[in-house]
This record gives sequence, C-alpha cells and structure tokens, in this order.
Amino acid sequence: MDSASFTKRLRIISVCVFFFAFILITKIFLVSVVHKKAYTEKAERQYSTSSSNVFNRGTIFFSTKDGNPVAAGAMSSGFKVALSTSKIVSADKAYEALAPYLKIDKDTFMARATKKNDPYEEVAIHLTLEQANAIDALKIEGVSIFKDNWRSYPGQQLAAHTLGFLAFKENNRVGQYGLERYYDKVLSKPNDELYVNFFAEVFADIKEVVTDTKKGDIVTTIEPTVQQNVEEQLKATLEKWNAEEAGAIVIDPKTGEIYSIALLPTFDLNNFGDVKNLSVYRNTAVENVYEFGSVIKPLVIAAAINEKKITPESTYFDSGQVTVNTKKINNFDKKGRGKATMQMVLDQSLNTGMVYVQQKMGNDKFREYMKAYGLGEKTGIDLPNETSGLIKNLESPRDIEYANASFGQGIAMTPIEAVRAFSSLANGGYLIQPHLVKQIRYETGLSKNIEIKANEDAIITKETSETITRMLVHVFETYDNGGHKIEHYSVASKTGTAQVAIEGGGGYYTDRHTHSFFGYFPAYNPKFLVFMYLKNPKGVKYASQTLIPPFVNLTNFLLNYYNVPPDR
Repeated sequence: MDSASFTKRLRIISVCVFFFAFILITKIFLVSVVHKKAYTEKAERQYSTSSSNVFNRGTIFFSTKDGNPVAAGAMSSGFKVALSTSKIVSADKAYEALAPYLKIDKDTFMARATKKNDPYEEVAIHLTLEQANAIDALKIEGVSIFKDNWRSYPGQQLAAHTLGFLAFKENNRVGQYGLERYYDKVLSKPNDELYVNFFAEVFADIKEVVTDTKKGDIVTTIEPTVQQNVEEQLKATLEKWNAEEAGAIVIDPKTGEIYSIALLPTFDLNNFGDVKNLSVYRNTAVENVYEFGSVIKPLVIAAAINEKKITPESTYFDSGQVTVNTKKINNFDKKGRGKATMQMVLDQSLNTGMVYVQQKMGNDKFREYMKAYGLGEKTGIDLPNETSGLIKNLESPRDIEYANASFGQGIAMTPIEAVRAFSSLANGGYLIQPHLVKQIRYETGLSKNIEIKANEDAIITKETSETITRMLVHVFETYDNGGHKIEHYSVASKTGTAQVAIEGGGGYYTDRHTHSFFGYFPAYNPKFLVFMYLKNPKGVKYASQTLIPPFVNLTNFLLNYYNVPPDR
C-alpha cells in the first residue's frame, strides 16, 4: 500500500470517528443540559401518569432594579387524583375518604365517580407530596395518583393584565392574554420533546441554536417593587374617587423599557376563573382608546415651536372663546385672560390659545406632526390585541376638527400610544418602541438580549425638546399640589380633563370625564415617565385634584428607590 492511499484511508477513518464523536457529545449535551430537568423529573417521579404528557412551560421573570430575575409566572409541581369508575366499589365511601383533599362538592364528585366505565376521571389537583402519600395510604380501589404540573403566579394579581394566564384551547393549555399569549411559542414546551428522533433532534437543535431557538424563559422589564407601589397608589386613588377604571404606566422614555403597567379593576391570576365580567381581562392600556384632552397640548406646542411659529413668550389676545366654522370654543372656565403668552396657555390650559397655535401651523402641518408622534398607529408593544388610536378627524376638510384636536377633543388614543408620544418630548424628539421583554433564555443555555433602538428620525429637535421641557417644568411648579412636594428635582408635567364621548356618537356626557396626567423626571435627563388616568371619577372635576397627589407619591418613591441624584 502506497503512502498516499494510506493517508487517504486514515483521513476517512478520522472523519468518521470525529462524526460519531460529535453526535455522542451533542447527545450528552442534550440529555445533561437541554433536557436535564425533564429527565430528572421522570427519574424522580413517584407516581406514573395515565396521560401521555405532564404539562411544562417556560418561566416569566420580573427584573429587580439590580437586574435579578424574580419568578412571575412559573411551574409548580405536585400531584392529582383520578378515578377509574369501573373499579370504584362505593362512590359514597370514596368521597368521604377523599373529602379533605377535594375542592369540588359532593354532587360533582358523585357525577364523575358514577360515570360508566370511565378509566380516567380527575377529582383533585394541586396536591402536595404529603397529601399524595396520605391518599395512597388509604388504598382505595379505583383511586390513582398522578404527577401534576401547573402554572402558578406568586404575585397573585401583581401585573395580572401584563402577564396574562393559561386556559384550555381544545386539549391544550395556551396563553390567552398578556405575555403568556404573545410569547406562547417561546414558553410552550411540547410534552413529547424527550422522545423525538435522535438524529433529527441533534441536527434540528444545532440549527435552532445557531439561528433562533424557540423554547425557553422570558425576562421582562417589569420591576416588582415598582409594580407593587404603582398598584397601591392606583388602588387608593380609584377607591377615593370611586372611578370606573384606572391605569398607570411607568416607562424609561429613552429606551422604551416599561417598569410597570397597572390597571384596575384587576383579578387574581391563580383564580382567574372566579371573574364574572370577562372585560376585566382586557389590557386597557393597549386595547382601549380614550380622549385624554389637555395632556395633548404640549405635543402641539412643541410642534409649533419646532416650526418656529411660536416661542414660549409669543402672545395672543384671549377673550375666553373663539369661533371656528360657526362653533364656539371656550376655555375651561369660560373666562378670558386678555394678553396671554404661550407659557400661560400651558400653565392655565387655555383652549383658545391652542386654537391660535394650531391655526398658526395650518391644518396640513398640524396633521403631519400628530402622525409623526405616532398617533393613530400601533406602537408594536409585545402584548396581544393592540389597537390603534382614532385620528380620522384629521383627514376632514373642516377647520373645526383641527381646532378641537389641538386641545385633545375628537381624537382618541391608547394609553401606550400616548406614552410613546410624550416620551418624544422628554428624550430629545425620538419615537421609542415600548416593550416588556428584554431577554429570552433558551433551554440550550444560550440567551438573546432584546435591544430596541428609538427611531432615528427626530420629530422635534433637541432644542425644541429642551424648550418644551422648561415650559412643562413651569407648569408643574404652578400647580396647587395640596402640600405634595418633590424637593430638589425638576419635574415636567401636564394634566388633562376630557369629557367622555357618548357611545355611538352624538356628543359628550356632561357628567362623565376622563382624567389624565403625565410627568417625566429629572426633567432635563429623565429616567422615568409616568402616565396615569382615571375614567369617570365621582365628586371631583379636574385631574389636578385626583392625579397629582398619587403622582407625587410615586415620583418620590422612584427617585428614592433608584437613588437618582438631585438635579437642582
């Protein structure tokens, strides 16, 4: 045999050895790392299951301010009890023995236990090992114990609308709302994943790891202590003013990371079936639209400043009302101020001043800016069922529609849509994408950080952003805050009080209002933007009365909790 032939054969043998070594190492990796938990559970299982699957799912994590993950939606393990009805000797005696462990009444138990020749009829779930051992010791004929995994939410109702929950769709448990639904494909884990074809798994998993593996856990931007504080402030406010619903969002206006979405009324995720009114499940921050009124005014003022149509010192004559297309528009108190500056327009929330500003811009330019702020478009937030705002009035040839829109009437938006627009005032003029998940941790041990950049095309210049911020700082300092103070920090803010439109058209209710408020701080290098709203609070007229106190409380908490340095 010549040396060339020997070398060729040696290379072939070497390739084969390396190939099989590669397969063996990969399989060891799959067993010891990727499927370690599942195989361990199988090995440790004390009770077999008659069903072909034991439910499993990825974990949803909150993130503390220090970056530590905290389980928000996780798997709990235990046991369940099922009956083989043909083997039950006495359904009555079986019920008496099992009663301490059942969450169903006797009638329900008897209906299940007396079914004819049913090999598997579930009667108890979520049992501990101790409970399972106690039932096993009873040695009841026809009673079997099986391994049981289920979804649990340690925070109960904490961030309920954001997390969502699981429910059966045919024979499968799938995410129905919130992150559970939006990231269902990432969180879902096929029950038969341990038994797929070996060679198929080896090569399929390698490809997925290199590209974008599906299965794993998600890490959110929600900070649990912040979420708890926001919910407490919101609950106290809703109860104090007997409002129909309330909401709040805390976001980083530069990155779009959301620290909290809190909505009321809410529900316990571990007992979501107790909810009678299914509308409670809706995430109103992304699924409902509202007319928010005067909080829109800073967007219009900033646009006009950016177009060099006005400055904070520009003046107009305020008679208390203005007529557009034969329609009279009044200030909230129907009083005139005479000569008024643009700063006064924001300080005192003058509707007549906003009409003046809009007319200086013109209808086309006004529409252009409102659309540039993202009004009328979905934000792309990672939550299901997002809708977009309603700004079709800005396509009208009638001047009155634009005049009304200048102070927030006749156009509607989702809360998250409003938050995105307000963030552009705070961050130098850029449109961010609000988001809730910052990392996906795959079962392979790899992870993917989700980084979303702001739109590179600025809506307003940095100089305009600084100008409107100075104006909004002045606005906050002119409020009667009822003794609530934020010492040593600059805060930019604006309130809004809007009448609620009558459903189906036909004007507005005279006795129903939506209160709203946004603020960002420290104003000239903001770490947080807070937006709050109340629907139909009772016995109070203006948002400054209902929302400034909880905003101040929340702001002081955030500044202290994150140890933000004073800026003044």
